[in-house]
Amino acid sequence: MAILVAMKSLNLLALLLGVSALVLCSGCRSASHAARPNVIILITDDQGIGDFGVMGNPVIETPNLDALARSSASVSDFYVSPVCSPTRASLMTGRYHMRTQCIDTYLGRSMMAPEEVTLAEVLKDAGYATGIFGKWHLGDNHPMRPSDQGFDESLIHLGGGIGQWSDPREAPGKYTDPVLYHNNRRVQTEGYCTDVYTDAAVAFIREQAAAGKPFFAYIALNAPHGPYHDVPETLRQHYKDKDLTPIMAPNERGNADAVDRLERIAAMIGNIDDNTGRLMRALEAGGLMDDTIIVYLNDNGPNTRRYVGDMRGMKTEVFEGGVRSPLWVRWDGVLEPGHTAKQVAAHFDLMPTLLDACNVDAPEGVEFDGVSLLPQLRGAHVRPVRPGDERPVVIQAHRGTKPSRYNNFMLRQGDWKLLNSTRPWRVQVEKDPTFELYNIAEDPGEADNLAEKHPEKLAELKAAYDAWFDDVHNSFKARAFPQPIVIDPAHANPATLTLQDWSDGKWVTAVAVGGAYNIRLQTQINKKVQGEGWTAELRIGDKVHTQALSDGDTEIVFDAVDLPAGALEIAAMLRKQGERGASFGYVHISR
Repeated sequence: MAILVAMKSLNLLALLLGVSALVLCSGCRSASHAARPNVIILITDDQGIGDFGVMGNPVIETPNLDALARSSASVSDFYVSPVCSPTRASLMTGRYHMRTQCIDTYLGRSMMAPEEVTLAEVLKDAGYATGIFGKWHLGDNHPMRPSDQGFDESLIHLGGGIGQWSDPREAPGKYTDPVLYHNNRRVQTEGYCTDVYTDAAVAFIREQAAAGKPFFAYIALNAPHGPYHDVPETLRQHYKDKDLTPIMAPNERGNADAVDRLERIAAMIGNIDDNTGRLMRALEAGGLMDDTIIVYLNDNGPNTRRYVGDMRGMKTEVFEGGVRSPLWVRWDGVLEPGHTAKQVAAHFDLMPTLLDACNVDAPEGVEFDGVSLLPQLRGAHVRPVRPGDERPVVIQAHRGTKPSRYNNFMLRQGDWKLLNSTRPWRVQVEKDPTFELYNIAEDPGEADNLAEKHPEKLAELKAAYDAWFDDVHNSFKARAFPQPIVIDPAHANPATLTLQDWSDGKWVTAVAVGGAYNIRLQTQINKKVQGEGWTAELRIGDKVHTQALSDGDTEIVFDAVDLPAGALEIAAMLRKQGERGASFGYVHISR
């Protein structure tokens, strides 16, 4: 589609440099730019805001990421959630994660409501090819998988990470040669996981470019999330020869285990950087840089207490170091490299921003919490906002099965930030929260609590938080929780239930097609039946099926079990002489 081209007058600098008179204004596209630009989102897992050379890290080397940052526009104050799933739900929907029913990271609390409209769905409807490579973490089963939520192509691990409950029992924790899921089918891959995802993403990009189709590639790496036993060895050796103490917490310096862990994390980050370079070179070789928007962010703060610049905090915490991320947006010829939008923004702004950039309207009825950042990223004149009129941005995440007022939250409005940091990351409601108030512009390290000095500001921000909480909590209560897993052989046969989606001792399901099913139970990873006298108890609604187990068993099959159509709770427990043991870790349901 032809697009209008905006031009600005020659300036003296352009004349001296011999630059063409057809100089684009910031934010305007030349005729060579597609009306439907390609989109790449690159998001890492547990990498902190300080884990980049360009962010001042004196030890960890990230030359390719630094180059991406320098060639991008950015946002000065960009927030994500303190943990994985909430960030991903907000990124995918443009909405506060509590509205989406995704409120935690496991035990049935990280399954996003399937009726939420995702960025992938909207871009797919607009003619984009869509692919995800890496971590989804918004539901392992139908109808919550990437393939159910707008992605044509998917190569992912399940659950919250490799080495967690959703891993195949036969191959857990493998970062090298991982067992992954390609378009919902289990596959054995070769290579280090970040390399595998990048290979698949590059192949997808090349295929779409050859077909002349715009693409959306969501490259969601699970590094540098633990476990740390399996990392690129050459890079680990590189960091063994470096002094890591400048980026370590003072109480961990000299601790051999902490040093070894940070060496491994640094190696994983180095591998991310290498793969970012590979991705950029592939785009350049394919002539795609002018027509591709590249977005880079982290999903939360660092997974250890390490360098975060002049901030403090880590993953799970609502201090700046736990919830701040870089946001780098590269769009050659459109966004000015090095431009920084002075803006308080968050993950839920990405979907409206990208739809704006791609000239794609949001579907009717979809209500975003975010706004488009494109005018600010372009450097276009935006009417200044008077102090006090800025929108409040709230970040909150904690354990539990429902939103909890004041529990581990922060609210940022203008330069001011109100928070209650729950330590550790607890479930219970904070009946007597300890509010802290900071001026982030003057005190990014959150060292000077101004709550007593400015009670009127505290009261103002608390009122804004209460209004926000009431709103999102009402959205949360309007739908079922947890979201039911749909047992439908047409979409998954077998369907596999794991402890990732296990909720209060059971799996909440809805059976699409009633009838006889074979149900295979497997014990948790690295667990087996020890001794005699154990019984497998399979509870289907109000009916109980049992079978005896032998010493050393790791699985048992119940044949021709009737599953009635409709809502159905399923539980699978080990019992011995009436005593309840652990739940089985896997329930495979086959038609």
